[in-house]
Amino acid sequence: MSAAAAFPVPGDESLFSGRGWTALVAFVIAVTVVVPVLFLAVPETSPLHLSAYAVTLAGKILCYCCVAVAMNLIWGYTGILSLGHGLFFALGGYAFGMYLMRMIGREGQYQSDLPDFMVFLDWKAYPWYWSFTDHFWYAAALVVIAPAVLAFVFGFFAFRSRIRGVYFSIITQALTFAFMLLFFRNDTGFGGNNGFTDFKRILGYRISDPATRAALFAATGLFLAGCLVLTRALVRSRTGRILTAIRDSEGRLMFSGYNPLWYKLFVWTLSAVLCGIAGALYVPQVGIINPSEMSPANSIEIAIWVAVGGRGTLIGPLVGAGLVNGAKSFFTQTFPEYWLFFLGALFIAVTLFLPRGVVGWFVARRAAPGAQGPEAGKVTA
Repeated sequence: MSAAAAFPVPGDESLFSGRGWTALVAFVIAVTVVVPVLFLAVPETSPLHLSAYAVTLAGKILCYCCVAVAMNLIWGYTGILSLGHGLFFALGGYAFGMYLMRMIGREGQYQSDLPDFMVFLDWKAYPWYWSFTDHFWYAAALVVIAPAVLAFVFGFFAFRSRIRGVYFSIITQALTFAFMLLFFRNDTGFGGNNGFTDFKRILGYRISDPATRAALFAATGLFLAGCLVLTRALVRSRTGRILTAIRDSEGRLMFSGYNPLWYKLFVWTLSAVLCGIAGALYVPQVGIINPSEMSPANSIEIAIWVAVGGRGTLIGPLVGAGLVNGAKSFFTQTFPEYWLFFLGALFIAVTLFLPRGVVGWFVARRAAPGAQGPEAGKVTA
């Protein structure tokens, strides 16, 4: 079966179907109204109450869903497998974590203007690259700029050299491993192996307050909804057609007179920026960021989310990230020694029996000649 048959090329239909818009609006209402009300207004004695743990876990998984959507842009729609997206996620987390560390003030263990790890290492002042990180909007800009610049520079040289396939994947894995080793060093000014933690405030509000947690959760949900709309609009555009052409046959596209360099560089940089913003939303909710987020294993796991859900589909990455991380939360609490075995078995099972992922399998069934109903043959996932 050809790649074009396995992954449908965007058509001329509207951005979303009626059911698609309804589902998106329902999701936005759920994350901005329903969940905060169940968390803040419903008494703890009620069975409908959502605990702080549940909201934090859901917010964490929503951040992972954003990363999966970003990964799907570069792998599912463009055919470029990255094994280094955990690096961009962590860079965004560190960029915003610098602001959160500055907001601790003198509430740290050593009651110093410097973070505790700098006092422990006998630092006398902030390094130059910490300048202005006590300003929220500067930190927010850094969340976008840091992964964007790294992705653009790396992508330019890699794509200009026409590095493709498994070679590109290996290089991205080496890149994230190199940065992980760099951030593990105490003299880099990023907390060494402990990273950043013990955050106190964001924009003057205490992070531990339930209202702040609900706001962070809602912001994450809105960002995920925005990622879905952006992805849908992009793949339905002329640029989206070129991206899918790169995935299906880059050589044929070049023969037609297109230079794929700038298209690949654009979607690669955009994907990195989305990961960085997801990392910035992740850090205040989870309460820690350290170099382990850059480990190659984490980046491989991101690819597994997309593969399980279905690459080249809109909601497949969400399904994959939700399933895998939900299973991870269960196994690491109940059977921690079996989690990696389960993850490996899941990936093997998907590769052998569901090569298009869970959503891709459902899409293929609906598009089959024997499908019934007026929606048969239309791809909306």
